[in-house]
Amino acid sequence: MTVVEISYLPQTAKPTKTTTKNKEGNRRRISQATAAPAARRRMSSSAHDDAHETAKWEKITYAGIVTCTLLAAYNLSKGHPHFDEPPAYPYLHIRNKEFPWGPDGLFENKHH
Repeated sequence: MTVVEISYLPQTAKPTKTTTKNKEGNRRRISQATAAPAARRRMSSSAHDDAHETAKWEKITYAGIVTCTLLAAYNLSKGHPHFDEPPAYPYLHIRNKEFPWGPDGLFENKHH
């Protein structure tokens, strides 16, 4: 019975030497090129076409960008309600001392 050790190397790699046992149990070295061709090992993602998956997700990304842009433009174009100014209550903006820059706060609207 002949036993062949198979190593999973990239196709660009040089053939490696492996050992086998012949009927008498003696080991001998043979070139992998002369051994039976090794079946290529399939990884879990090798059944899928990577270029196809990349193109699919690129299209999904662009569709998502267009959708989000249209929704944002629609929401911003609707406008928003404006409310009346609140009454000027006498207890708001009590100033006991003038600011160095004038009677109003630095970032307040000036109605003078």
